[in-house]
Amino acid sequence: MATKKKVTEKFLVSTYMNHVLQHNEAPRTVFNFAKENNFDEHSFYEHFGSFEALEQKIFTSFFEQTHQLLEKNKDYQDFDARNQLLSFHYTFFELLTANRSYVVYVLDAKKSMLKSVKSLRGLRKVFMAYVESLDIETLDIKNKELERFQSKTLQEGAWLQLLLTLKFWLDDDSASFEKTDIFIEKSVNTSFDLILTQPLKSVMDLGKFLYKEKMHMN
Repeated sequence: MATKKKVTEKFLVSTYMNHVLQHNEAPRTVFNFAKENNFDEHSFYEHFGSFEALEQKIFTSFFEQTHQLLEKNKDYQDFDARNQLLSFHYTFFELLTANRSYVVYVLDAKKSMLKSVKSLRGLRKVFMAYVESLDIETLDIKNKELERFQSKTLQEGAWLQLLLTLKFWLDDDSASFEKTDIFIEKSVNTSFDLILTQPLKSVMDLGKFLYKEKMHMN
């Protein structure tokens, strides 16, 4: 009888991705997945509670690899927030491109949108924490409630921007995905240009007004 393989998180991730690419579908059950790859089923559950959790880990791994690469770059440490976010996008989509067949399979528009969102749930959490850590210059509001609102709005906006870029990349058929690089540059720069412009100031003025009115009513 063959000796069962030692199961690590990295082994499960690579084996799962290979299965998806070879069969164009996820394994039917954890039992079958374990049997086909010669490891005990319970070893899977020591790392993941389901295939959905494993898929989430794959996307957070793309983020982690991106962040590690950036942290090793001395120039990145000296960049301002705008160029740090630009560097993140370029590096992140290079990693996605290296794994494009898998990513396209998981996020295929023909599949359930809900399933796609679930696969990106872990990525959303770590990415928004990353955006929060950036030293992004914002309006000086001097109100804790509105500052939290402003910070949350920036994080949600950055996440939406990443999703839009992901959709653009999925549809991009240009050589070396050059159009995606252009889209990244223009979209990130535009978002930063808007942060301190009059439209946002107007929105924040309205927010201050509504906040004051709420306080008076209470």
